[in-house]
Amino acid sequence: MKYIISFLSCCIVISACQPPVKELALEKPNIIYILADDLGYGELGCYGQTIIETPNLDQLAANGVRFTQHYTAAPVCAPARCMLLTGKHSGHAFVRGNDEWRERGDVWNYEAMFKDSTLEGQRPLPAEEVTIAELLKDNGYRTGIVGKWGLGAPATEGVPNRQGFDFFYGYICQRQAHTFYPMHLWKNENRILLKNKLVAPNTKLAEGADPNDSASYTNYHLNDYSAELMHTEALNFITQNRNNPFFLYYASPIPHVPLQARKNGWNIIAKDWTGRTLCG
Repeated sequence: MKYIISFLSCCIVISACQPPVKELALEKPNIIYILADDLGYGELGCYGQTIIETPNLDQLAANGVRFTQHYTAAPVCAPARCMLLTGKHSGHAFVRGNDEWRERGDVWNYEAMFKDSTLEGQRPLPAEEVTIAELLKDNGYRTGIVGKWGLGAPATEGVPNRQGFDFFYGYICQRQAHTFYPMHLWKNENRILLKNKLVAPNTKLAEGADPNDSASYTNYHLNDYSAELMHTEALNFITQNRNNPFFLYYASPIPHVPLQARKNGWNIIAKDWTGRTLCG
């Protein structure tokens, strides 16, 4: 099968890999759409970046086609995702802002959300909305999403599995995605508990802690790292469906905040604007 691969920040689609038009006419291409949350157009080497190293994404762009005028329809998460999936502009789209559906209760209380999953998620996309996943599914595609959803709440019509996706793994709620060490993720409509304790986003260092001492940040580095778990599920979906037409919407929450990296990734060489090595 052929592949179409594209990358999107909350503002810009930044790369695509597409076979010739004649080949597309002969068979249904597999489609992998990678949405990188808050990844700017100018932050990749394939668009002229010379300081931040992005070799893998650059290689994908080199083997395909770079998009230079593929823009998001909104500057924040939920409406941008709604408009991407439905094809509607901001004047017609149902979701036009990050609507946290506050009338349900204390939706920003992470402990309360863990105890009561109905407080998770955003105001749901209505059942009558038509998504690209539904259209592709009607045309013989297996459809999946891995990553951040943000267009519904558990047990509502807005969850991925009720909006045309055969498979879902990740965050239903975009507020939960403000930590990469959550206490749970979702697989389809089932909550999967992780080996992490509750450390709510925006939790500050302990009083008197030395911000220059790595030991002060131990509380923020737990066990199950969501990005790794989701990446494994994305690869599994591709492997399991490689012999049939599939659509994978890979909505990675990285590099959006929080700036939580696994310790085994700290040895990556980083340089400041003068070229001096900062870590590695």
